[in-house]
Amino acid sequence: MNRTIELVKTIYEIKQLEHFEEAQIALAGRSNVGKSSLVNRLAGRKKLAKISSKPGKTRSLNYYKVNPDGYFLVDLPGYGYAKCSKTERAKWAKLIEAYMTETPHLKAVAVLLDSRLKPQKIDMELTSYLKNLGIPVIPILTKADKPKQRDLAQLQNQWKDILQQDKTPLAFSSKTGKGEEKLWDILSEYAQI
Repeated sequence: MNRTIELVKTIYEIKQLEHFEEAQIALAGRSNVGKSSLVNRLAGRKKLAKISSKPGKTRSLNYYKVNPDGYFLVDLPGYGYAKCSKTERAKWAKLIEAYMTETPHLKAVAVLLDSRLKPQKIDMELTSYLKNLGIPVIPILTKADKPKQRDLAQLQNQWKDILQQDKTPLAFSSKTGKGEEKLWDILSEYAQI
């Protein structure tokens, strides 16, 4: 299927939150995990989502419409080591929490996990938080072209156990396209729930 992705709305504050009728799948992950690169890979364009060598470039909720499917991918600000004030970090946290708890058409959260790192406490806290809210988690191991296959398989099994899911997380590479078709299938499946 020939899909296109377009940026439809950018939200910086809770008062700007809007309730779209379309299904939504959020993209969450640590700063510098590759969310913008994933969006650009899926869009087939290098400059749709801004990429920076400095972590924490995404400071807003960015709503990307997937056509012709008709659902949104919502890129959330990265968490972790973004260089910004505590006040700004707290503002992001409130915005993300409001989005997660007040969006009736949020179908799942794709949690991006760096395949070069062992499971991180901050990622486990996020997946636990989502589970407590009853929001399905789609685990995606990014930068899957970097580690050795054996290490990648081991990490996939670790995350499968942590998340208590039947399937191992998807291995994805924005650079090589590894896992791209499978990711489209997973996103479409959740968007139709």
